[in-house]
Formats: sequence, structure tokens, C-alpha cells
Amino acid sequence: MQLAWKKGKRIPTNVIIGFLGSGKTTAIAKLIDHRPAEENWSILINEFGKVSIDHTLVDSGLDGVAIEELGGGCACCTMALVFRPLMAQFIRRTKPDRLILEPSGLSHPAKVVDILRSPNFARSIDVRNIICLIDPKDFDDVRWRETEVFQDQVQLADIVVLNWSDSRERELIDRCREWIESFNPPKQLIVEASFGEIDPKLLDLEFEVVRFPLFAEAHPVPGSQVDVIPVLDLVSESNDTEASLVEHEENSPAHKRPSPRSPVRYRNNDPDYDASGWIFHSDDVFNRDKLLDLLGYVHPIVRLKGVFRCEDDWWTINRAKDATNYATTAYRRDSRLEIILDQKTSGWEDFEIELLNCLSIET
Repeated sequence: MQLAWKKGKRIPTNVIIGFLGSGKTTAIAKLIDHRPAEENWSILINEFGKVSIDHTLVDSGLDGVAIEELGGGCACCTMALVFRPLMAQFIRRTKPDRLILEPSGLSHPAKVVDILRSPNFARSIDVRNIICLIDPKDFDDVRWRETEVFQDQVQLADIVVLNWSDSRERELIDRCREWIESFNPPKQLIVEASFGEIDPKLLDLEFEVVRFPLFAEAHPVPGSQVDVIPVLDLVSESNDTEASLVEHEENSPAHKRPSPRSPVRYRNNDPDYDASGWIFHSDDVFNRDKLLDLLGYVHPIVRLKGVFRCEDDWWTINRAKDATNYATTAYRRDSRLEIILDQKTSGWEDFEIELLNCLSIET
């Protein structure tokens, strides 16, 4: 098959947005399940935390699906300098028929869309529908509903998906829908979903509405970085910006190695949020019951994601707000955990001791 980007056609590109725990990663995994067999898809995931987790939840192991992850901040601001060359290099390497971007749940979508529509990328990328997933519980929490990023995630979306509709009260879902309907211009479509299951046809529905953010400066890009971003070439096999990627990769968790019972810990210091992540050696084996008791009940957290080698199998834990999900996983490389708080803490070292106490004695 001759790839669309080689024929001079722009790559159909979708941005899947939503607040922490709204179900973006699960939705992308389910969309991959419906991918046409003849198409190559590339998935670029941006995580606020520095420890990569979402690729372990999305990676289907299928030929024709490439996944890249950028962690350590938001692509719209703190990671903007790295995001542009990383995406250019990713596109050149994977040559996709479709590109899907998942910005961090804390990202301002306008900045990401501006990058996609900039002269550097517009000739190669065709921005299709922006889809926003919302957990009605987030709407019901004034801490999130009134934030500029949360509101602009809805404002910039062409299609809004009310996720978790199977486990939220009807009255709450209806109030959330009414709030979404108050945005101007109106949403092209508001649908309900369970477990992130959305119709793949939503990716390419054609609309003619131009949307502008309500809070364009919610996540300002540092001015000192904007002027040094060079023009990117998506087609050339060489790129002068690759040095930026190398510098980022050398400081990434992948370049520090844990040893048994001595995990590598990374902290992301943000003005509004606090995040810490751990990578454990593959020989570390956890007592599942002790681990799940610890991670299922520790408070307060905004988001918790992890994958662990336990005595009986490898398990993922996925927690947002008061909902916690566990499942076995095919991922086998190492154990890792990421936790995001909406307040500062000095307790990460103490919590690491609690994690180590969950290791099996035999390891």
C-alpha cells in the first residue's frame, strides 16, 4: 500500500482531549481495535508525569500501530520545545495513515492545535475532529469545572463524549449535557459512552465551524523558548532539531536504571500540581493484596496509574477520583507507578518506603 503522506496528501489527525481520568487512553485503545487493517496508525501520548505509563495500557502489539510517549509536562507549555521535533521525527519514522494525539489531561488544547496548524506542520497534517471526553463527576466538582483548562477542553472540542454514562446518575449526566450545550459555538455532537467506547466514524465527520479558546493564555509558553524553535521538516530524513530530542531523552527515566529493591523516582514540580513516578527493576515482585490495598486507599490523589509484576501475574491499576480499576496486562518489562496530586507534599519518600514494604520477601 502506498502511504497517504507519500502521495502528497495530508495525514488525517485527531486530538483526543479530556481531564485526568476521563478515559482518553481507554478510548484510543478501543479505536485501535477498529482500525482498518490496511492503515498504519501513529499514537502520540503526552503525560504530565515523567514516568511513562499510558503506553502500557494502549499498546496493542499489532503491526501497523506505532506508539510514542512524551512525559514530564504538558505539550502546550513546558514541553512545547521538545513536542514539536518529537512529533516531526515520529511522523517521519512511522509514516502514518492516521495520527492521534492525546495531550495531558492538564494541557490547554488550543496550544496543541496551534502547533498542528502552524506553517511547520500544516502542509503535512489535516486536523480532523477534536474529541473531548468528560466524566460528569468532574463537571460536578467545582474545583475542576471552573478551571480555565477544563472549560477550554470543552470549548475547543467539535464532539464531546460523556463517558462513564453507565455508572453516573441520570440527573448528573443531564446537567452536564445542559452545561456543554451552553458553549458557543454549539458542539457539533454530544454523545454518551461507557468505558470509552466511541464510534470510529466520529473521527472524520465533517464540520465547518471555527472554534476559539475562552482562555488562550491559560498555559503560556515560556517566551525564552519560542524564538529558538526552528522550522521542522516532516519529509526529510534529517532534522537539525534532533539534538533537542537527544537532550530530552538523556534526562528521561529510560536512561536511569533501577536495581532490585532500589527503584528510580522522578518528581514533576508544577506550580499547581505535584507528581511523582517510580520505575522498579523487573526482578521486583509485589504482593498483590498488600499493593492494591495501599494504592486503592491512599488519599488524596487526582490520578494514579501503574503496572506491576505480582506473584500471580502482571497487573495494571488505574485510579481517578474515587474509582479504581484493576486488570491483568501483557506488559512485562518493568513495574512502574505515577501519582498526581492537586497539592504539594513532602511525603514521597515515606510513600516509597510503603511501596517497598509491598515487595514479596522472596525478591
